[in-house]
Amino acid sequence: MPVLSGLYGPYGRGVAAVLTTALVALLLALLPAPAAAAEGGPGWTVRPAGGGSAGRDVRPYAYLEGVPDSVLRDRISVTNPARTPLTVRLRGDGRAGPWLRFAARTVTVPARTRADVPFALALPDNAPPGDLAGEIVAAAGGGTERRVPVRVRVGGPTLAALTVEDVEVSGGTVRYALVNRGNTPLRPRLAVRADGVFGVLLDRPERPLPLELAPGRRVELTEPWPDAPALDSVTVRLRVAAEGGARGEGVASAAYVPMAPVAGGGLLVLGALAVLGTGAHRRRRTRGEPQASAPPPAAPAPAVVAEDGRSPRNPGPLARTGAES
Repeated sequence: MPVLSGLYGPYGRGVAAVLTTALVALLLALLPAPAAAAEGGPGWTVRPAGGGSAGRDVRPYAYLEGVPDSVLRDRISVTNPARTPLTVRLRGDGRAGPWLRFAARTVTVPARTRADVPFALALPDNAPPGDLAGEIVAAAGGGTERRVPVRVRVGGPTLAALTVEDVEVSGGTVRYALVNRGNTPLRPRLAVRADGVFGVLLDRPERPLPLELAPGRRVELTEPWPDAPALDSVTVRLRVAAEGGARGEGVASAAYVPMAPVAGGGLLVLGALAVLGTGAHRRRRTRGEPQASAPPPAAPAPAVVAEDGRSPRNPGPLARTGAES
C-alpha cells in the first residue's frame, strides 16, 4: 500500500500489514461457515465399498449370496468432502433390514476423508430361498439421508405349501383364512363352489387373489355371495392353488332358513328343510349302489289232515287205540 507508506513514513509498511490482516479476517468471517457439511451437507456420499477408478465405486448396490443359517459380510464407504467431521447413524431397512448388523451404528468421518464401514447380514435358519432386497440407511444431522441398496440371494430347496383354514358361511359372506406353510412367497388363486339340495348354487372359476403370501404368513379373507339362497342346505368348497404346486381346500356347511313370523311357521320351515336334507342324504347314499332284492315270499304252512280226512279244526271224537271185540 504505497499511500499508507507515504503517509506514515517508515511505519507505513507495518500499518499496511496490520490492516491487510484485519481485512482478510473480516472477509473470512463473512464467508458461510462449513458447519453445514458436518450436519449432512450435499457433498457427503455413501456407497458400496470396492475398487473403482479415481476412487469411485462401480457397484450400484451391495450383493450378497448364501444359504440359511449363515453370515454374509461386505463394506460401505462414507465419504466426507467437508472441512469438518461428519457423523452418520446407520440402520437397515426393507425385507433384509432386520438381518443387517454394523460394526458401529454411529460413525464419525474426519474432514476430507473416506471411511469404510464393515457390515454383516445374518441369514436365519428359516430364511426363504430366493431373492430379497433391503437397504442400508445413513442419516446425518439436519434430516439428510443416503441409501445403499442391498440385494440378497438365499440358496436352498424351495417348498411351496398352502392351507385353507377356518372356512365359515354366514349370510351372504364366506370367511376363510390362507396360511403359507412353505418357505417361498406365494401368489394364490381361488375357486369357489357351493352345492345345495337340488344342485349347484355357485361355481366361480379360479382367479388370482390380489396379494402375495410370505412364508409363514396368515391372512383372513372374505368372499361375497350376494345371491345366497333363502332356504337350502349348502356345502361350500374353497380351492386354492399357487405356483410350485401348492394346493389347499376348505369346506364348510350351512343351513339357510328364513325367519318365520310365528313359531308354527318356523317349525314348518324347519320340517321342510329336514325332509329335503334327508332326501338328499338318501339319494347320495344310494347313488351307484345296487338295490337289494325283496325277500322271496314265505312258503305256506302244510295243512294238517286227520287219517279220516277231517279237518283239525273239527276233529270229532278221537279214535281209540285198540279195537273192541
